[in-house]
Amino acid sequence: MQVLNSVARTLSLDAAEKAHLYRLADVPTVPTAHAGTTLPEELQVILDHLEPLPGVVLSARYDVLAHNKSYEALCPGFLLGERNVVRRVFLTPQCCNTYHHNWDDLRRMVGYLRGAYGKNLGDPGWEGFISELCSESEIFASLWARNDVAVPVSRTKQVRNLAVGELEMFLTSMSLPSLPHAWMQVYTPTDEVAWAKLGELLAMSELERQRPWVEHREQFHAEVG
Repeated sequence: MQVLNSVARTLSLDAAEKAHLYRLADVPTVPTAHAGTTLPEELQVILDHLEPLPGVVLSARYDVLAHNKSYEALCPGFLLGERNVVRRVFLTPQCCNTYHHNWDDLRRMVGYLRGAYGKNLGDPGWEGFISELCSESEIFASLWARNDVAVPVSRTKQVRNLAVGELEMFLTSMSLPSLPHAWMQVYTPTDEVAWAKLGELLAMSELERQRPWVEHREQFHAEVG
């Protein structure tokens, strides 16, 4: 199972493509955290009206459930393959990682996962998800072993986008009563410099935004495609 998951991530397969890969290998598909989840229509409307502020709805496992165009422009790396923020944060090289993390950021992220995991003990999807991360990331494994528990909080993060550089953003986290165990994050630039970079990014065409990422992968990560 872990080998198939690694192949799916390397090839940036989406949910349908990953399911097909499992069928070819005669392995039952592991359900995602949001399998069967129906998102209230108003959530996408809210996200769209937040623009130009980037906004995203995340599951308790950090699966991206919905997002607006500004989020797609700012954090394209989080929308690849399985669209899971934790996997991308811990398994993406720092040179092209969307989050410029410090230890406290990583500790809080894993602490939140630990709290959510406690409500899903015995769930095969959760067990496989945690086991896979522990086996593929020494940092995640060491943080998971601490047994810290946390909740999502509003805080400042350094967001890396290869098209415009780093932006300091204030992340506001909000629970969603209409969608149990999910939450919304909204990114707000902390100063005029970050506002200017966000405006520059949103004014670009999709091709202009994607070109630096493609060139970076070709130059430094060609061996993984």
